[in-house]
Amino acid sequence: MQTGFVRELQAMLSGMEPALDADPYVFVHASVGDPAALAVEGLFATIVEDEGLTVIARFDPEADHGAGPHFARITLQVHSALEGVGLTAAVATGLAAEGIACNVVAAFHHDHLFVPWDRREDALAVLKQISREVKN
Repeated sequence: MQTGFVRELQAMLSGMEPALDADPYVFVHASVGDPAALAVEGLFATIVEDEGLTVIARFDPEADHGAGPHFARITLQVHSALEGVGLTAAVATGLAAEGIACNVVAAFHHDHLFVPWDRREDALAVLKQISREVKN
């Protein structure tokens, strides 16, 4: 894994080292200000929108997450700069070419991709191929 922030597209792609989390995740809608939303076991992220709060958390079979789909989280290990240009577009284009949906959450150090649970291995293979192609 690289140290420092990477801005150049080729370096971001060649160094992304995608890592697949073993657990499934769910996206849940809650009301803004709902204290239970922040007490979710396995909380990964919360996003406030005009329509309410989106909670992304590890799937807990004991919790009532509704009937929403499960997603796999793939973390791009490269420390991509928030000002970096093209990483999301390149990744999304590669996954779209294979018909794989992708929801990206960019954080301070890493980009996290949420792909359909049943396509997780396919998505990981696509990302590794993109990285290999840039290295060659």
